[in-house]
Amino acid sequence: MVRLLALLSALSGLLALVPAAARPAAPPGLPAGWSRTITGPAGGTVWSGRIPNGFVSWDHRASAVYLPPGYDSSRTYPVVYLLHGMRGSPSSFWDGLHLATTADELISSGRTVPFVIVTPVAGPVVNPDGGEWAGVWESYLVDDVVPWVDSHLSTEPSASGRALEGLCAGGYGAVDIGLRHPGLFGTLGSWEGYFAPEFRDGPFVHASAADLAAHDPTVLVRRETASLRAAGTRFYVSVGGNHGPVLRAWSLAFARELRALGLTHRLWLLPASERGRFWSATVPTAFEFAAAGFGSTSSGR
Repeated sequence: MVRLLALLSALSGLLALVPAAARPAAPPGLPAGWSRTITGPAGGTVWSGRIPNGFVSWDHRASAVYLPPGYDSSRTYPVVYLLHGMRGSPSSFWDGLHLATTADELISSGRTVPFVIVTPVAGPVVNPDGGEWAGVWESYLVDDVVPWVDSHLSTEPSASGRALEGLCAGGYGAVDIGLRHPGLFGTLGSWEGYFAPEFRDGPFVHASAADLAAHDPTVLVRRETASLRAAGTRFYVSVGGNHGPVLRAWSLAFARELRALGLTHRLWLLPASERGRFWSATVPTAFEFAAAGFGSTSSGR
């Protein structure tokens, strides 16, 4: 019996070593603790781990990073930052929309330059439906996430090398944050989002009229038109139908505003043939539009 127990103990020790030995090493730049969760059909990889949050000390939830096929730290890559909805999480992009497959196919076919995708995590845990990409979450993205990505990955650290997009509440956050921080992102995208602090939640519950105006993309885009034109800032707006309380008319109105102001934009309308799959249908066109604004940014250092 003693010999049997010793044998079982040794066997269990060997089995415990297998996952660690088989676990792929994180690419250069990603700290220890990041793990590969998805491999795309052309070899792009998705890694999950924590991007430190200096504004919400309790938040140890994982964000995710996609590295394109053949990722090489001797080159620089543009970055698409994607903001999830509220409620939502990075997994809604990777598990629900299969972004690694779409990105791999776009890159391997030559339809886009290779690019990195970053999906940070945000929003309250106690009331997941009650948040916005504003307040501490805006600060986290601008002051923690973007600098962390540029210091840990081989990125193009300029507005022309960055796109900020999102779905629903993430779409509102992307346009709002991008307009509030000129020179940080070159392309701003809303996937069936909204364009004003419509729901008075999160940091807007007790906001003054002045605070609400400071987070109103329609107000901001009018105020900053000249500088946006000079910077070549681009906008992507996709529209399906109404999405719960988020109305299709809001996206159409914002696109009309962009057109009237003479700002570069693309309005993508869901084709009838794609009804029922809006989110997955908008992804390729969103990435292609973002990549068209990057130009040849994957240059050697």
